This record gives sequence, structure tokens and C-alpha cells, in this order.
Amino acid sequence: MRKLSWSLRAGSVPTNVCVPIRAVVTLFATAIVASILLLFTTACSRPSSEVANQPKHAISNAEGLAKIEHIVFIIKENRSFDTYFGTFPGADGVTMGRTSKGEVVPLNPTPDGLAFDLGHRWGDAVKAIDGGKMDGFDLVTNGNVDGALLPYTQMRESDIPNYFAYARNFVLADHMFSSLTGPSFPNHLYAVAAQSGGAISNPHPKEVWGCDADPDETVDVMDAKGEISQEQPCFDFPTLADRLEAANVSWKYYAPTRGQEGYAWSALDAIRHIRNSSLWTSKVVPDAQFVEDARNGRLPAVSWLVTGFASEHPPDSTCKGENWTVEQLNAVMEGPDWASTAVFITWDDFGGFYDHVPPPTVDKFGLGPRVPLLIISPYARKGKVSHTQYEFSSFLSLVEKRFFLAPLTERDQKANDMVDSFDFTQQPLPPLVLHPHSCPHFTRTWWHLTHWNAHPTPLDKTQSTPSHAPS
Repeated sequence: MRKLSWSLRAGSVPTNVCVPIRAVVTLFATAIVASILLLFTTACSRPSSEVANQPKHAISNAEGLAKIEHIVFIIKENRSFDTYFGTFPGADGVTMGRTSKGEVVPLNPTPDGLAFDLGHRWGDAVKAIDGGKMDGFDLVTNGNVDGALLPYTQMRESDIPNYFAYARNFVLADHMFSSLTGPSFPNHLYAVAAQSGGAISNPHPKEVWGCDADPDETVDVMDAKGEISQEQPCFDFPTLADRLEAANVSWKYYAPTRGQEGYAWSALDAIRHIRNSSLWTSKVVPDAQFVEDARNGRLPAVSWLVTGFASEHPPDSTCKGENWTVEQLNAVMEGPDWASTAVFITWDDFGGFYDHVPPPTVDKFGLGPRVPLLIISPYARKGKVSHTQYEFSSFLSLVEKRFFLAPLTERDQKANDMVDSFDFTQQPLPPLVLHPHSCPHFTRTWWHLTHWNAHPTPLDKTQSTPSHAPS
């Protein structure tokens, strides 16, 4: 073969280049084909775990939400995560706590029936959190009565066996935070509206909340500048109930009626356009009706459920409250709607009890200290302890995603929607029908007998405020 050589100087191209150009073109085309084959081979040989990556999984979960036709939000009262589930295996819990004096003390057993309530107002929560140190729980009202550090106490599995059973068989969330650094009234509003209208306290000085309150009943409201004013506890901002109503999605709010214990926690009583409309009589119904509706397949698409005597609000019995919860869940699990239901059980605020995890700051209102959350559904990830950050607005976010509703505030727009606690591709979990257990007696009486010289500050259950002090 004749040797080909030339110089690639500007303007100098030899006449015998036709042969090498064909060779170069052929070589170039071969390289392109080889590259395509290599890319194809690489893509086809990717591990199945890499192909089934997170985006696909997330899409699958979003589509799977259509399997949930009934969403229930049960809100109990006044317990921190550590005081209920601090001993649960695999959860972010502790059995010791730090006081304002720097002492590390054990979390002793919590009496079932408490002798008195603990302070859990805005100011109490701020003291307890102490800038993230989580060492000021002995400074809340009644936090140290006659040397009894009631905030630094804890339930064991033997005290709340059915709650532990739900956690083992469904999902326990250990980074669920109350929405606001404070008490019940504003946190219940977050559970329906992803805001509290600026309210940071319970209404005072009386026991009637919401739009039923007398003209002299007020609530502390904090504005954008952090200034606090006194306003009546009757607001007019949009709620998730309004979104559901406009979209023709069924809903009910199950709560004690006026004059019954627990009526204060009927949050929609504080929403003027619902309290003073036909929705109040048609959609806000007695809490006792929930069991009947669940057993007979009459659950709406979305429901809230609060109660009174079994709310677990100190000084009431945890055991009796747990037995009531079991009754509600048994009705769901034995009814025809179990296969398409998701139930969320949480507690509205920390109740003055110790928790060791500093709450994240998302705005000037919160978040508040951790509270327990149980997620119960045939599609809940069995035995999962979720470490994802949730708050009450997360419930709204999930409902909005399920029913294609617009968010109400920046809170529910940004809140994690709890979808990661479900697996809609799994074999649906069977019902877990449990039995109530016998409750201890005389724990409150025993405390008074052993602390006969103690003088705790009287707190009204609906106030959590000293009877002689402003909120």
C-alpha cells in the first residue's frame, strides 16, 4: 500500500486525501454506534434497586392515596413524646431529663390519675424549651411541688400497652411537633386551619371558648411585630372544612356538645362563619356518634374527633383515655370502611411534660414541643418509627394532596404530608382489634396522702392558667 503523508498547513490539502477521509468517516461512524450501544447496555444493566429509585416510589405513593377514602384525625390532650413513648424501642426517646439546675434526673413512673395539672401556656413552653436546652420543665407552673418533679415522669409499656401495640403494628412518629409553642386552643385551630389567627393562649378568664364566649372573654393574639393584644376568641379565617365543603368532599367534626366536658376543644366553634351557619348543626356532631358511624359504614371522607372525660388531659386517667381510643379504633377496624381508612392519633400539646428534642423554629409561633403520633391504616408501614418532621399542618397537607385541594397557609404548603409513612404497594395490614385493660385506682389519693403538705397551684383543665393570674 502506498504511504500517504501530508501537511495540514493552511491552504495545503493534498489531492490524494479521498482514501483516508473515507477511512476516518467509517471510523467515526463506528465510534458513534459503539457509544450508543454502550449507553444502552449500561442503562439495561442498572441494578433493579437503582431503577426503582425514589422519584418513582414517591409517584407510586401519591397515586396510592386514592386507596384511602376515609381520613380520621383523633386529637387527645397534653402529653409529650418522651412521657408516653420515651422507652419505645427504636424511637428517639430518653429515660432521663435535665432540670434548670443542671441536674440529670430519672423520668420516674407517671401516675395514671394525676393529683394536679401542669402549666403549659406559651410562657411555660418558652421556659421549658429554654432556647433549645430543654432543661426548664421544672419551672412550669406546678413543675416542682414539694419536690415532686411531675414533668419528669414517664409511662411504661405496662401503663399504656395498647398504644405500644398500635406502635408495633403500624407507625409511630417520633418527630411530630405541636404546631405552636403553647396550649390547646391555638393548637386545635392549627389542626383545622394551619394557623391560629395569631392566638397564642387559651381564652380567659372563663371556661367557654370560641364564638360562644361572653364579651369579656379574650385570647392573647400576637401580631407580626410580636406585640400581644386581647381579642375575642371568635375568628373568620378559612379552614380545611371550607375547602372540603367547596369541593363537595364529605366531612364531620365529632366533639362534645355545649355543656359537656371537652366542648372547649371543639375547634370550629371558634370559626364564626361555621359556628353561625347550618354547617354547625349538620357537620359538627356529638363525639359519641363516631363509633356508630364507623361500625355502620357512615364515616365521611375526612373527620376530626375530640372528646372530654377520656381526653387524657391531666389530671384525668391515661388508662381510661386509652380504653376509649381502643373503642373508637375497634369500631373502625370491625366496620366496613377499614380497608380504605387512615387514622392519625395525636396529642394537642406537651402538657408541661418533659421532652428532650428541641422543636424546630419555622416561624414566630412554633413549632412547639414534641407530641406522640400514631398512624394506623392497612397501608401504614408495619413497625416503622418515622423520624420525619411532622406537625398538625401535616394532616392538612395530606388531605389536600388526597383530594386535590389548595393549601390554606404557608404552614400546610411546606409541611411534610406523612405519605412516607405509607406503602400502598404492600399487602394490606389486617385489623388489630384490642381489648381494654383494667385501670389502677386511688393513684391521685395516694399522692395526696404521701404529699399531704404540698400546695399545687389550682389550674382549670380548660384554662391551664392559675386562677389568680392572667394567661
